[in-house]
Amino acid sequence: MADFFRPEAKALIWRFRDVWGALLVLGLGIYWAATGYGFVVWLGFFIAGLGVVLLVAGIQRGRFRQGNDGPGVVQITERRLAYFGPLSGGVMDINDLSRLSFDPTGHPAPYWILTGPEARDIAIPTTAAGAEALFDAFSSLPGIKTEAILGVLSDPPDHQVVIWSRPVHLLH
Repeated sequence: MADFFRPEAKALIWRFRDVWGALLVLGLGIYWAATGYGFVVWLGFFIAGLGVVLLVAGIQRGRFRQGNDGPGVVQITERRLAYFGPLSGGVMDINDLSRLSFDPTGHPAPYWILTGPEARDIAIPTTAAGAEALFDAFSSLPGIKTEAILGVLSDPPDHQVVIWSRPVHLLH
């Protein structure tokens, strides 16, 4: 029974696991809205709306996940990002991040290039273990566009691209 699904199909199902949960919530909400009475109908509409929100978020997270079989481990604890790689690594506070870039030419997988204070860079493979937590960290950056993050993953450019940079405030 373990070999019923191809490994690629299992990986795709697991990659979009949030979508499957959201579809269950959406289905329950629609069922209650269609078959309930009184308060249950309104509760069903609310749950269906919640299911739609979860579905959109799940699709975004599924598009961001690239696997976790790459080199290194990513940990995020209280807005402090740590990457422990086989050849390099580093620790940086999310609030100190000054630029986020994407390098599709990295080997064995594309890299996120995080630039911090004093132009110190941390290169994190998109397939590092725990790299899916970077989606929430990147989404919290002021003024970042989530579609820009997902766009470089689905249609990679052929050179390094800056996705986000902290605005520079001038005194005059």
